[in-house]
Amino acid sequence: MLEILQSTEEIDEARRVLSARGLDCLPGWGGRILQRLGWNRNAAVGDYLKSWDVLKTVEFIEKSVPPHMTVLDIGAYASEILVILQRMGFSDLHGIDFNAQINRMPGASRIRFVAGDFYSSPYPDAAFDAITAISVIEHGFDKSRLLGEITRLLRGGGFFIASFDYWPEKITTEGIRPFGLSWTIFSAEEVAALLKDAADFGLFPVGELSYGASAKPVKWETRDYTFGWLVLQKQ
Repeated sequence: MLEILQSTEEIDEARRVLSARGLDCLPGWGGRILQRLGWNRNAAVGDYLKSWDVLKTVEFIEKSVPPHMTVLDIGAYASEILVILQRMGFSDLHGIDFNAQINRMPGASRIRFVAGDFYSSPYPDAAFDAITAISVIEHGFDKSRLLGEITRLLRGGGFFIASFDYWPEKITTEGIRPFGLSWTIFSAEEVAALLKDAADFGLFPVGELSYGASAKPVKWETRDYTFGWLVLQKQ
């Protein structure tokens, strides 16, 4: 399954749905004031721009992964995914991120957060039924290490659900290093190559593949682009 964000309206509608379901984790004005004053020690969670891919991810997990199964979120600092899943009744939740402040995430007493490098993660083989990555894999992208670690950590039948920066034609990011890492805005050709190599690791797309994009609703680091959303299953 590969889907592409087509408009800002899709972002707005996704946030409306999250809010209506009581799953919106973005801080309100009161929460923002408390964080600005230093009275709320929890990490700020959520990014409005990622509403579309967050909603698609939690809806897919809700439909495909029973709540007693084990989920890992990579790049978990400030991510809504695990906080939302906990609200939905999922109990075996794990998150990993470079950020040493990850223990400040809401729910850290019940969600098992680890500060570390996903490419060298501490988890045992076949530990997870689903792995999520919201706008993560484009930073410091290493295809072989990513696919190798995903297939090592997933149980048979498990899912890898990821969103990433995307535009059908190549947009260069040479010399731009957010978070001190290389940055890839994936082209259609690069996504197709990723899927081809994923098959060698026993990872195959779930559902149809759609590569087309009609607008660039995302602007960041002087580049305009959109998001892709992908689901792979371990066979």
